[in-house]
Amino acid sequence: MHDINDRKWWKEAVVYQIYPRSFKDSNADGIGDLKGIIEKLDYLKSLEVDVIWLNPIFKSPNDDNGYDISDYRAIMEEFGTMDDFDALLEGIHERGLKVILDLVVNHSSDEHEWFRESRKSRDNPYRDFYHWWPAEKGKPPKRWSYFDLEGNAWQYDEQTDAYYLHYFSVKQPDLKWENPELRRAIYDMMHFWFQKGIDGFRMDVIPFISKDPEYPELPEEYEGDFIAYYANGPRLHEYLQEMNREVLSKYDVMTVGEAPGVKIENALDFVDEHRNELNMFFHFDLLALDRAPGKVFQMREDNWKLTEFKEIFTRWDEVFSEKGWGSLFLNNHDFPRSVSRWGNDSPEHWYHSATMLQTFLLSMRGTPYFYQGEEIGMTNARFDSIEDYRDINTLTAYQIAAHNCDDLEAFIENEKEASRDNVRTPMQWNAQKHAGFTSGEPWIRVNQNYLQGINVQSQEKDSHSVLNYFRSMVKLRKNNPVLTYGSYRLLDPDNEEIYAYTRTLGDEKILVLLSFFEKSSTIDLSKELSFTRGDLLISNDEAKKQIKAPVFVLSPYQAVIYRLYR
Repeated sequence: MHDINDRKWWKEAVVYQIYPRSFKDSNADGIGDLKGIIEKLDYLKSLEVDVIWLNPIFKSPNDDNGYDISDYRAIMEEFGTMDDFDALLEGIHERGLKVILDLVVNHSSDEHEWFRESRKSRDNPYRDFYHWWPAEKGKPPKRWSYFDLEGNAWQYDEQTDAYYLHYFSVKQPDLKWENPELRRAIYDMMHFWFQKGIDGFRMDVIPFISKDPEYPELPEEYEGDFIAYYANGPRLHEYLQEMNREVLSKYDVMTVGEAPGVKIENALDFVDEHRNELNMFFHFDLLALDRAPGKVFQMREDNWKLTEFKEIFTRWDEVFSEKGWGSLFLNNHDFPRSVSRWGNDSPEHWYHSATMLQTFLLSMRGTPYFYQGEEIGMTNARFDSIEDYRDINTLTAYQIAAHNCDDLEAFIENEKEASRDNVRTPMQWNAQKHAGFTSGEPWIRVNQNYLQGINVQSQEKDSHSVLNYFRSMVKLRKNNPVLTYGSYRLLDPDNEEIYAYTRTLGDEKILVLLSFFEKSSTIDLSKELSFTRGDLLISNDEAKKQIKAPVFVLSPYQAVIYRLYR
């Protein structure tokens, strides 16, 4: 049981994720930048959130939108200067907010000075900062790559007649954590940012950092699942504990790892407080729910079921019920818009879906993360032409599909729901040209529904908007510690239309009812709950202020929270 006396600021925080390239452009070049974020700091403060997470802002050739870093201590020129970052950091802290940055240290850019040196000769001092396989040993054992046309993570480099390893793009060579000098360089870089005053890191694919330098064939136990294999390297926890000891333990900061391949059975290895590794991590079980088996970016043919959705969140809540801490999110820069994916973004149901999903994230146990635009209910862009896509993942997959003579129309139909570009379209600020994101030409097309009220300015004026509901729900969470620290119990688990659960802390009990259905639906809790009355705390639709009956009728996508009394 989590003890409310063991309070931590990062457990109580609401995190707001900014994708700088798409947030706000200040200089009309069509690309969001740091000064654009500075312009919107008062807006961010008004959301009642606590922590701003910035996707990579470091110098990069942008092969993978900043996740290919060429200098960890410099700012990407398109985004501004280090002076701009210092001003942003000061502005965030002045408003009582905190900021975390992306730590991308499984790989660097091939344009990083370390790699430029590493590929010069086999005896270069930086050679062992990366994974190399000499060609005279033959072809290296199979390793899979996310962004390679042939799915091959080994790239031949003629200069030294050797292959280098890249789990992602060919321009993202993997760093060799087995080298203590590399680790020391990374820790020094982390100290640099903490001494500047940042408040933590979100750690990109952090379970992938440990490799076996013998590069054996994929063990049979993984049954071809490279991701699970990558996430279980032999020295992973040794490195994370060393990082904590050498860097993280010296500051009051938060850490969240992106953790593809991490399973429930080893979850606490990362976040049990006594292990001194990370505070929390993002698991990928939910993100696989609507995907074809074994296919990260292909939608499954049948519809996902609410019972499956509930089972995932309930199972993961149980993992952290005694130790560790969980994270909560429904979308981010890599996964499509939550209201389009888990709700219903048709005009009829959009408002209730968006606010219902906000209610869900803010009433579960764990630290909730919201992605820019989620507070106004931004939806998938669903581009219907490959010319509109910008993401390396979609463009690589399209080339593969074209090479294989696949049905390209079917490919685009899939990308309309699955593509990462659905969440990378510009933030919708107002109903002016390009949604107020830029006075130039945006780097990626704006979703045209900014003209139909899905923009900040329109929603600021409407007391019943998705935006103002979000603010109310954040305040409700902040004012009721039971929603942060209380235990969770699932009710009526087999119900395919309503997600119902209680949060309990001491004598306080909260009931949360969420409809995931496009018609009116009923839930009978007489066998699971006994109470004399319930007082309404919030609803996104009409609801009785006080209830006694244990039978509830919910309208489509309704969200309602009651405080129960015995």
